[in-house]
Amino acid sequence: MNRTVLVVDDEPTISDALAARLRGEGFDVVTAGDGPAAVAAYERTRPDLVVLDVMLPGFDGLEVCRRIQAVRSVPVLMLTAKSDENDMLVGLGVGADDYLSKPFSMRELVARVHVLLRRADRAATPESSSTSLGPLMIDHDARVVSGVGGEIHLTRTEFDILAYLSSRPRTAVTRETLLSELWGWEDSASSRTVDSHVKALRRKLGGNLIRTVHGVGYALEVPR
Repeated sequence: MNRTVLVVDDEPTISDALAARLRGEGFDVVTAGDGPAAVAAYERTRPDLVVLDVMLPGFDGLEVCRRIQAVRSVPVLMLTAKSDENDMLVGLGVGADDYLSKPFSMRELVARVHVLLRRADRAATPESSSTSLGPLMIDHDARVVSGVGGEIHLTRTEFDILAYLSSRPRTAVTRETLLSELWGWEDSASSRTVDSHVKALRRKLGGNLIRTVHGVGYALEVPR
């Protein structure tokens, strides 16, 4: 059975090109051109992945992402013409797993779609354990993180980063390692993606749980 991808973009030339390429890769593709239509298409088709432009009529892609992730967790690849890091962080914070800045190559988009689907498949077969990090508890089965105030909502990518770092506490992990293990990429030029996700994760966890190892990457500081 083919995987279904929902493509949301208000520019028909881009939407049609994306749909044609993804169909050529063997995906079933559904398209939408504005915020309300995107949410309706998502509820109707329950796609395996969403390619979502940020700038949309009706309401924007960030609001679309909020609404669809409230229904069911799904991999979301956001498309943006903006390069400001704050815009990227907002997108990651509402549940996007990755982003591409326009213009981008179709080859890179297809590669990222495949990576996100592989990660989603791995997440569907969880480890059978939990990890305690001081006041935090990671439930790998349920993919839930809780603290003194209750559950801390993390995106799929934020959870994967935290779980990976928690499996090797106090060990410096390079950005390249995170890109390779979690994204399946070997391109060190994409390290900014890791930094953006870690910043969003730190905002939610608070404190100094994730330490920057300058010139290397990140390490998890487990409370003693």
